[in-house]
Amino acid sequence: MKIIIPMAGMGKRMRPHTLTIPKPLISLAGKSIVQRLVEEIAGVIPDKIDEIGFVIGNFGRETEEELLSIAARTGAKGKIFYQHQPLGTAHAILCADEMLSGKVIIAYADTLFKADFEMDDSKDGIIWVQKVDNPESFGVVELNQEGNITAFHEKPRQFISDMAIIGIYYFRDGDYLKNELQYLIDKGIKTGGEFGITDALQNMMHKGTRFSTDTVTEWLDCGNKDATVFTHQRILEYHRNEKLIAGNVEIHDSIIIEPCYIGPNAKLLNSVIGPYVSIGDNSIIDHCVIENSVVQKHTSMKNMVVNNSMIGHHVDIQRNPEDLSVGDFNQIR
Repeated sequence: MKIIIPMAGMGKRMRPHTLTIPKPLISLAGKSIVQRLVEEIAGVIPDKIDEIGFVIGNFGRETEEELLSIAARTGAKGKIFYQHQPLGTAHAILCADEMLSGKVIIAYADTLFKADFEMDDSKDGIIWVQKVDNPESFGVVELNQEGNITAFHEKPRQFISDMAIIGIYYFRDGDYLKNELQYLIDKGIKTGGEFGITDALQNMMHKGTRFSTDTVTEWLDCGNKDATVFTHQRILEYHRNEKLIAGNVEIHDSIIIEPCYIGPNAKLLNSVIGPYVSIGDNSIIDHCVIENSVVQKHTSMKNMVVNNSMIGHHVDIQRNPEDLSVGDFNQIR
């Protein structure tokens, strides 16, 4: 089994946090978004993951090494591919064309999920979906009585279906998918000015491919700050029975209300932390009350009352804001 993860986007809705790192490498409770995505996929597929391809922009050598390390920790070989122009999802996948053979999963790196099924890889194709309250904001699928997809609809203005595509796809024949994606490029077939995977899916379905669905238990978005803070809360809830506080954390006159993640070498001084808080490695929290927030590595906070916030790496901050989105290497006093 192979996994291709397109992640070349700029992550503009997550700025300033994406000014220094790509969004999928933002850490939530000690692990990056993309690492958690890979682990969740590995938990529902029956086969071993042989290769993971990351389609990225010009993110730098450090990012590439981290992505290859994520693949290695999964027992897979990592590969790096580049998408230099934002030409759409079909184009992004085709940038990893050498991996489009045999069984392939395509997974977009800005979404996480929880699921309790095991994928049936004998099917032609599977599209993972979740029931939503506002289908007009999503791409949705229409199903027949057998549970197979009969049509795709992008942000329908009138109600057609409430089963939204979450951005994870399985294909039994990667070569077939590659040919259909290449056809879109060769013929200049675009939707909304981009080469979209849905156009390829429609064409494959018209040729007889049967796409079924798997429904996830929970779909967790990482599209913007507030959504990511909520996703972080859900991650901590799912893992609340695990050891989330490093053994060498210094705790002085402080209270931790679990679930919380506290990274190695962090210091908590006269503070109340939690619930639903992550404190990154080597961060110092002094005289603070922090709830439902993410604080990254090497950050110092003093005299703060914080809720529903994301604080980046190497931040030095002393004041009393309550709802923050602070990027890396900032000082606020």
